[in-house]
Amino acid sequence: MLNKNPLWRYILVPGLLLLALLYALPNLYPEDPALNISASRGGVVTEQTRQQLQHSFTAQGITAKSVELSNGQLLARFNSTEAQLQAREIANRQLGSGYITALNLAPATPQWLAAIGASPMKLGLDLRGGVHFLLAVDMKAALDKNLNDLVQTFRADLREDKIRYRNVQADIGRGQVQVSFRSTEDLTAAEAALKQRERELEFSSGSDNLTLLVSFSEIRLKEIREYALEQNITIIRNRVNEIGVAEPLVQRQGADRIVVQLPGVQDTAQAKEILGATASLEFRLVDTDGDLAAALEGRVPPGSELYYSRDGRPLLLEKRIMLTGDHISGASSGYDEYSRPQVNIKLDAKGGTLLSTSTKDTIGRRMASVFTEYKPGAETDADGNPILIKQQEVINDATITMRLGRDFSITGINTPAEAQNLATLLRAGALIAPVQIIEERTIGPSLGQENIELGITAIGWGMAAVLVFMAAYYKAFGMVANVALLANLVLITGLLSLIPGATLTLPGMAGIVLTVGMAVDANVLIFERIREELAEGKSVQQAIHLGYDRAFATIADSNITTLLVALVLFGIGTGPVKGFAVTLAIGILTSIFTAVVGTRLLVNLIWGGRRLQSLPV
Repeated sequence: MLNKNPLWRYILVPGLLLLALLYALPNLYPEDPALNISASRGGVVTEQTRQQLQHSFTAQGITAKSVELSNGQLLARFNSTEAQLQAREIANRQLGSGYITALNLAPATPQWLAAIGASPMKLGLDLRGGVHFLLAVDMKAALDKNLNDLVQTFRADLREDKIRYRNVQADIGRGQVQVSFRSTEDLTAAEAALKQRERELEFSSGSDNLTLLVSFSEIRLKEIREYALEQNITIIRNRVNEIGVAEPLVQRQGADRIVVQLPGVQDTAQAKEILGATASLEFRLVDTDGDLAAALEGRVPPGSELYYSRDGRPLLLEKRIMLTGDHISGASSGYDEYSRPQVNIKLDAKGGTLLSTSTKDTIGRRMASVFTEYKPGAETDADGNPILIKQQEVINDATITMRLGRDFSITGINTPAEAQNLATLLRAGALIAPVQIIEERTIGPSLGQENIELGITAIGWGMAAVLVFMAAYYKAFGMVANVALLANLVLITGLLSLIPGATLTLPGMAGIVLTVGMAVDANVLIFERIREELAEGKSVQQAIHLGYDRAFATIADSNITTLLVALVLFGIGTGPVKGFAVTLAIGILTSIFTAVVGTRLLVNLIWGGRRLQSLPV
């Protein structure tokens, strides 16, 4: 019999709607204005910190809904943004510069919904407020670092192959490594050995025929730049996650730019501290044979460099780097057997092999841990951006008592807070190349709330106009289309809440408004087709059946082309454009489902299989 619903349609449509409704429910619970407090350098969040802050809030007449300590971070919830801002002033005044206090919005989802993974839609910067940065990666620093690494690699390779050489040094200005020999035979042997080991390098001889000039090929240069950019994105994302910024956006823009959006963070100075901590760790041997007194007078040995420890003690270290922080896979703070703070470090497989090889023949010698940090200086470049100044200090030096492997510890740290912060920084990772902030914007939470209200108003008016038109023009069938339209909105909300990477932005709300108008297009095509079939003398049941079947091809064609455009926008767009593309693509898919499958269920349920002379269409 025509127009009878199969069992799968009775199960699929209500099932999907109930599931979408379930995951859309958290959006009915408004988020709590909150403070997220985490330790910066020189601070540590403890239970005592929590109790002191809660007491200070109460003393100043601020009622906090809750103040919770979890994973080394403090989350304080409040009833209003006014209380939130007052609490931030109190926290900043009481805790000082050793902490980062970020304004946030904490989900108020009931526990039974959170248990199944339901959460509110993620809001973009334009709806939630926060800071936006555009960072430029210093590609020259990345290339210089790779040149210096190549120097260490060549020295190790030539020693392993027992090829004698006079000197290996990097010519940063020309972007090449110069290896000098005593004979042409050694040069020829070295060139053959290095070509076999190192691919994508270009070799040539100097004018004296005793110097081998090595530079990166274009392919290798491209790989270095791509690696520096992608690794910096990953590291910045990890660093932002470490301090608890909710729903951050870190993505690539162009060949050497990174876009960073931190919703909820209103203090740009704090955000710069998060992003600008371009610190790294290096391990070098102490040069005990060099003359420290001569080095202090300016006569530093060729293979060494002069450093200073945190207490001002001078140290002469070898230029050769035994290991860099790039190989650190884990770091945690703790205490040694004398209850002194330390950082426990875990290396990856390659790092463990490098350190084991380096310390095999250096037992009894001292190894220093060099902490390097880039900070903005007073001088600026041609674009007005502050020039980064490289600051280095030795945080500890200790005697190697055994061959080291993948796990070891750094001691000589002053306080437990310093150990925790160093571990956090190392765990998040060191930037492959320094970054400079070339653009910054701040969007206040009040503007974000205003955008939300305007967007909801636009969606409401658009929805009302479509509902009235469909009910007036298509009568009872128009009411069926209206039910499908409301179900479509529930599906969009549920999917945006359910998909991990989906973020609702202001252009995304425009995409929802557009979807509301487009969602009834399919029903208009179906209903007009049913009218045509009735006008041609078809029975009511035949008209319904043929109307849905013959309109489907047109519906599919029109929506697939729009979906392809949305996919292109998502692929090449950034930020707001991606938000628009996501909501548009989801809206197209849900509108096809509700218009074709959902309305067919209702139409068949109400008018299917009955002997009727006419239809209210």
